[in-house]
Amino acid sequence: MKPLKPQAMKKHMLLTVLLISGVIFAQNIEPEYEIQGNLVKATYFHDNGKVKQVGFYKDGKVHGKWASFAENGAKISLGTFNNGEKTGKWLFWNDMTLNEVSYNDSRVVAVRKLPNEALVQRN
Repeated sequence: MKPLKPQAMKKHMLLTVLLISGVIFAQNIEPEYEIQGNLVKATYFHDNGKVKQVGFYKDGKVHGKWASFAENGAKISLGTFNNGEKTGKWLFWNDMTLNEVSYNDSRVVAVRKLPNEALVQRN
């Protein structure tokens, strides 16, 4: 085998570095599943490793409390599913606002903007 010329060696090294960095940054974090009684707790992650969503499944459908988080860890939604349908009051945080949305069988029945003071309870 012939030794590589300096220019070919640079290209080879650059290709190797790009390949390795592509593999490192392209890794998706697999969700975690945990059986809790008759429910399966699911935790999904952002690429940065922080929690994206956490909630439960029952018989293959979303069921029970679910929470969603931004990449910085701030909570962006909190609510309840009943056999795959959004139900009850859901909270949605967006920058400096908090909205309360009431659902019945996944249909919006009311929307209420809450005062900024309610944001203190975000996390």
